Amino acid sequence: MNISKAEYARRRQRLIESLDGNSLAIVPAAREQLRSRDTYFPFRQDSDFFYLTGFDEPESMLVLVPGRAQGETLLFCRERDAEKEMWDGPRLGPERAAEHCGLCDAFPIGDLDDILPGLLEGRDFIYYTMGRFPQLDRRLQGYLQAIEQAPGGASAAGGRAPEMVSLDPHLHDLRLFKSAAEIRLMARAAEISAEGHRRAMQRCRPGMYEYQLEAELLHSFALAGAREPAYPSIVGGGRNALVMHYIANNAALKNGDLVLIDAGCEYRGYASDITRTFPVNGRFSGPQRAVYEIVLASQLAAIDKIAVGNDWDQPHLASVEVIVRGLKDLGLLQGDLHGLIESGAYRRFYMHRVGHWLGMDVHDVGDYKVYGQWRQLEAGMTMTVEPGIYIAAEDAGVPEKFRGIGIRIEDDVALNKDGPQVLSAAAPKTIADIEYLMREGDLVQEALL
Repeated sequence: MNISKAEYARRRQRLIESLDGNSLAIVPAAREQLRSRDTYFPFRQDSDFFYLTGFDEPESMLVLVPGRAQGETLLFCRERDAEKEMWDGPRLGPERAAEHCGLCDAFPIGDLDDILPGLLEGRDFIYYTMGRFPQLDRRLQGYLQAIEQAPGGASAAGGRAPEMVSLDPHLHDLRLFKSAAEIRLMARAAEISAEGHRRAMQRCRPGMYEYQLEAELLHSFALAGAREPAYPSIVGGGRNALVMHYIANNAALKNGDLVLIDAGCEYRGYASDITRTFPVNGRFSGPQRAVYEIVLASQLAAIDKIAVGNDWDQPHLASVEVIVRGLKDLGLLQGDLHGLIESGAYRRFYMHRVGHWLGMDVHDVGDYKVYGQWRQLEAGMTMTVEPGIYIAAEDAGVPEKFRGIGIRIEDDVALNKDGPQVLSAAAPKTIADIEYLMREGDLVQEALL
């Protein structure tokens, strides 16, 4: 289950066709990131670069040159080095890298200063996104300045240097629409993550620590071949669930509290992002059950609005309406339904939007608005749906029995021509299914004692 060499080639060709003729595009690889002194984090390739190449080495660069007679796709990468490979693992080297990626040509990265300026010269546009790679930004600016000031260069001829244009709009519109192969990988990532959530539910007990549930998740991910989470796991018991990006994960789980887990693996370059909220002791209390049912109904309403022809805002509006109605029914909001929505009074309890794009990055690329209007949903788009209700523990304006409850339910959804496909459906989310699974976990634990 991988992206084929032919698909990478199609991606590059589609990008080249979107660029102006007399232009050049530059897509750098990620840099290795220092963790401490001389120890590095595990390398994770830049998503844009990997999307176009499938090449997983640092110190590399893809250059696309529309109309170049000798070939439109060039790679710069590290040369083979027996001594370094003995310590850090094999490198492909330029010749094998070109064959591996299906590229026209490849050169040592050390030859960049000798080759790239010549490719830049005479171009009208350079497609490159400034700001993400500061060292390369300065290097490119130096190349262009030298070209402009050279005898017979742009300045001397009364012309202009190539114009720098962001590549993001062109490339990120391609990444927004997922192929069948990409959706299969995302479905597998969601399947692995869902099993991790199931494992956490089954093993949860009062007195455990949040990091112990996190360990169950990571263990489950790794066993299935997903060695890295797509983002730092959120495991928030009790009031910690009220912190949107809580990652300390160091508190004890208390009997009678809920625990919110927002966690997903990365599988072969693609992210999953699932949130489930469940009772530490396996049984929802009355107030917890009441709030949970509102959030679940809100999520189902939002998913129902993910359809070709609807716009990005419609699922969110559907989730808001259900949450406002539910909060009114519980007495946590008072007033006219539409007035509460228009005023944003509900944001006291539901302060984020219902979802985001999902793909190679957990908060994936792609504009949500086009020319100031919400983007129309189309087949091939993938997104999360994650409404929530968060009731502050110190909120004296609500009955005490509801204070400190934080609930979010999140699924990964792919849109196809027939409607939404919930990729993460294997993670239980109804109260009945969650309580059943946790009782089943109790029986397993008792049998092991």
